[in-house]
Amino acid sequence: MHKKIIFPRDHKEHDSIVEWWYFNGVLEDENGHKYSFMNCLFRVDVENVEIPYLKHLPVNKILGGKKYICFAHSVVSDLENQKNYKEVQNVSLVSNDSFTKERLFVNYINPILLKGFENNEIAEIENDVFHIKTEKLDLILKSQKPALLEGGEGHITVCGRESYYYSLTDLETSGTLLIDGKEIKVKGKSWFDHQWADVSYKKDKWTWFSLQLNNGTDIMCCEYDDKREKGNLVDIITKANESFHFSNLILKPGADIWQSKLTKAEYPLSWDIEIPEYEAKLHVKSLMSDQEMIFLAINYWEGPLEVSGTIAGKNVNGVGFMELVGYPSDYNYLLFSGKEIGEKIAGELSSQIHKRIFGEVK
Repeated sequence: MHKKIIFPRDHKEHDSIVEWWYFNGVLEDENGHKYSFMNCLFRVDVENVEIPYLKHLPVNKILGGKKYICFAHSVVSDLENQKNYKEVQNVSLVSNDSFTKERLFVNYINPILLKGFENNEIAEIENDVFHIKTEKLDLILKSQKPALLEGGEGHITVCGRESYYYSLTDLETSGTLLIDGKEIKVKGKSWFDHQWADVSYKKDKWTWFSLQLNNGTDIMCCEYDDKREKGNLVDIITKANESFHFSNLILKPGADIWQSKLTKAEYPLSWDIEIPEYEAKLHVKSLMSDQEMIFLAINYWEGPLEVSGTIAGKNVNGVGFMELVGYPSDYNYLLFSGKEIGEKIAGELSSQIHKRIFGEVK
């Protein structure tokens, strides 16, 4: 029997194999120039998650006897100039007071030191108000709608895999981006997903969208493919805070394909999305091409969209984000095997750095 989701308790961490806190948004500056961002913190049970490189890390030394390890991915994109700034932390070391407070609070850093220490933070500072900070962004996000509980109760089963999942789909956002050494004030609208499950890593495939429309409707839709069967999810919240949940979704990729020079993966960058029960016919197209994220031997495409189409015959438009995971890839470009990657990371986590991090990051 699954538990009922309760806030603010369930914004926090859970005793599960894998969990993530994910934010995306399309923002603009005072001159109307557009930017996008994605920031995600993952927390995994090292012994059970079965991510290959983790087996080669000196877990006891890094974690100090703790069960979980974190890693973080972030990308900020300047849509006007078609430039992006990616950060993939293969290991994120958290402060001693992370996951100890009444509300969600995580303070973490990338231990691979290039330019010194940079504190990152994800924290709920009051009810459904969040602060997120990385090297490239510092934002306050205030939810304007109640949580959208995927599946109706925030507990879903897709292709036999169960998870808890909810979204805050309408976050009024303001703050700064740091691009090429310049602080840029921005505002706009963001999205927050929080998901946790007792499942290990699998090389499954999924195509996921978050859509924010100009009529006040927000849509999450996803097709999940475990190579044996496919499962669909559609969850919608309206301007009036009515929610709808469907499993009938029709996705058709367009002709706009981008191929990664590194992994050779081919990502469809435009899609037609049909939700028959909601009379929705939408077209989405990416606002940036090279949004591929590479996490050791895992790659995925994560980026902003423009949206157009109709719902019940009425024209709509908006913005959104797309995530493409598990598309066929070639990893011959990698310089290290899984074992060598693990050993390389471990070597950079010297005991002196480890002591400094855990002793000084607050």
